Amino acid sequence: MVRYSVEPENPEKVSKSRGSHLRVHFKHCREIAFHTSGMNVNKAVKFLDDVLAYKAVVPFVCFTGGIGRKAQAKQSKVPGSKGRWPVKAAAVYKDLLTNAIANAETKGLDTEQLVITHAQVNRAPPGRRRTYRAHGRIGKYASQPAHIEIILTEDSGNVEKAEEDNRVKITKKMAAKRRFVKVG
Repeated sequence: MVRYSVEPENPEKVSKSRGSHLRVHFKHCREIAFHTSGMNVNKAVKFLDDVLAYKAVVPFVCFTGGIGRKAQAKQSKVPGSKGRWPVKAAAVYKDLLTNAIANAETKGLDTEQLVITHAQVNRAPPGRRRTYRAHGRIGKYASQPAHIEIILTEDSGNVEKAEEDNRVKITKKMAAKRRFVKVG
């Protein structure tokens, strides 16, 4: 049994999936996981299918150096409209997601109600190769693989809104004025 970075409070309503030392770019996987976390599972699978068909773009938020601007990225309100279509990473992430859905079906969970509550990507040890440079030198040529873990939780539905307090809200400045006692 492998250890996940998060242990759910209700393990019966949870489905998990993970992959280690996956030969896909860490940065691409991180951006996909960040964008899909919190999504409904069916919506996430459709999004990944659209990425594979170049109909939707993965917005890049963290690792944006050298990432070009895309018109499709405007739909997801990305700073600078930066995005890409990481096909290989999207395919691997989709495979992990379908595995987590299959695990949920074996547990007897309702797949329509599943939500991605935890999606985490970590760097794996780089695969080291060498490339031959000018003047007889040798340079490093490393891949950046990733560890990915996904946790799906069955959504129990809408949560009722709590009753509002009808207290008057006071700013810090008003509270300080009330504490101040005028002498003289």
